[in-house]
Amino acid sequence: MSGWTYAPWRGDFYPQGLPHRRELDYAAERLTSIEINGSFYSLQKPESYRRWRDRTPDDFVFAVKGSRFITHMKRLAGVEEALKRFFDSGVVELGPKLGPVLWQLPENFRFDAERLATFFDLLPRTTPDGRTVRYALEFRSTTFEQPETYRLLREHRIATVLADTAGRWPKVEEDTADFRYVRLHGDAELYTSGYGDQALDRWAAKIRGWQADTYVYFDNDVKGYAPHDAERLIARL
Repeated sequence: MSGWTYAPWRGDFYPQGLPHRRELDYAAERLTSIEINGSFYSLQKPESYRRWRDRTPDDFVFAVKGSRFITHMKRLAGVEEALKRFFDSGVVELGPKLGPVLWQLPENFRFDAERLATFFDLLPRTTPDGRTVRYALEFRSTTFEQPETYRLLREHRIATVLADTAGRWPKVEEDTADFRYVRLHGDAELYTSGYGDQALDRWAAKIRGWQADTYVYFDNDVKGYAPHDAERLIARL
């Protein structure tokens, strides 16, 4: 799921009376991966990443959402120092639990091959201890729906996010890296609708068909569907 701290989930997914500090522990016992989205809004601290790493099972994986300062304010231009600050904030402290880093672009960010290529060239590809860093891109402008986009992403080994957004933004299924990245925001209503049995059956079949490392995150959190839908998809796989 995308994030784990949501007050409406208390007494629903999280048992009544569960201390807030134990919510990650509880979620990580039931799920296999969580997308850290606090890193999108502000730089986190190394001790936070270390704490999240240490409070989750050995085979747990975190995706990390890239800073909106880089994607929405700087719009990927002139971000050398911002990128350094982002990674120095402790992302690599996740160690073997570091999964893909997600870059989510705003809807008004139009396709710009030169700007994207320059940004992709800046991305660190390994951690200080030699682990490969994977990246995924979620675009929300229809100007990205073209062969040049996918060629550029393949060249830089960056996954195209398959985003299910109830028709609001592009839903593109392109294989551009050695893994897949899916964000399920709601198939009927953005952020608020849950996924029925038939919908989850279809997603499970699609994932099995890819035969690749696949990261799937439910972002339909407003009414608390995300963790339950995640558990139901895991059960199918």
